[in-house]
Amino acid sequence: MPSSVSGLSTPHESLRDVIARHGLDARKSLGQHFLLDPGITARIASMAGRLDDVNVVEVGPGPGGLTRALLDTPATSVSVVEVDARAIIIMNELAASHPGRLHVVEDDAMRRDLATLCPAPRQIVANLPYNVGTPLLVGWLRQATEWARLTLMFQLEVAERICAPPDSNHYGRLAVLSQWVARCGIVMTIPPGAFSPPPKVQSAVVNLIPHTKQPAPALFRAMEQVTAAAFGQRRKMLRGALRGIGGEALLEAAGIAGNRRAETLDIADFDRLAHAHLERLSPAS
Repeated sequence: MPSSVSGLSTPHESLRDVIARHGLDARKSLGQHFLLDPGITARIASMAGRLDDVNVVEVGPGPGGLTRALLDTPATSVSVVEVDARAIIIMNELAASHPGRLHVVEDDAMRRDLATLCPAPRQIVANLPYNVGTPLLVGWLRQATEWARLTLMFQLEVAERICAPPDSNHYGRLAVLSQWVARCGIVMTIPPGAFSPPPKVQSAVVNLIPHTKQPAPALFRAMEQVTAAAFGQRRKMLRGALRGIGGEALLEAAGIAGNRRAETLDIADFDRLAHAHLERLSPAS
């Protein structure tokens, strides 16, 4: 229950009581669905692996269910990034109970370079707002060298798009970008009833462990352009879909037949296309 002396929340106060005390109703505009079951939040924190000597960043902590679970791990520090001023008050209360270990940042994670919040080794563990989960992920993939692991909750359909194999219904640009830079896997599914308010769909936790070798920024941009063109017109053969960025010449350089479609290419195929596209973009030496 809340402290009778300070009125501040303690780790023993239920999340529902914290929400009621602060009037923290979930807002659709912020993509908020609060996860209140401490058993589930503890499981999510455990999915991040060993956190000894690791600095953790969490995005959109809301009332702090996952934050509490992360603070129960051996993580060196937890930095939370929250845009909702109501939740910031709750986070500051929780920080008072964990001086020097929980750092509260009031900012929009879409605009903030989260890697600057704490030293390496660092991980992101977050129940992402549904409305910005995908663009946040792509931004972190661009800087995958900064992260030891990403443990992220999405709508199940988005999680399936991240982890989909070639020639499957969910395989597309997000799968290629994710699997090109990281080992990806769905490690947990969560039913709607676990949230307040319940979303209309299931959710899933995805682990992304960046590969040791990462593409340079210029190559990543080339891959973004290739995948945008290839999957932008899925029904077209690649010779047509890629016409705007080189078409047949690009495909020939990558050793890929022009009558194939994007969903049939594996990650190695796209890697060759990205290298070939970058070569075409680079000025002659």
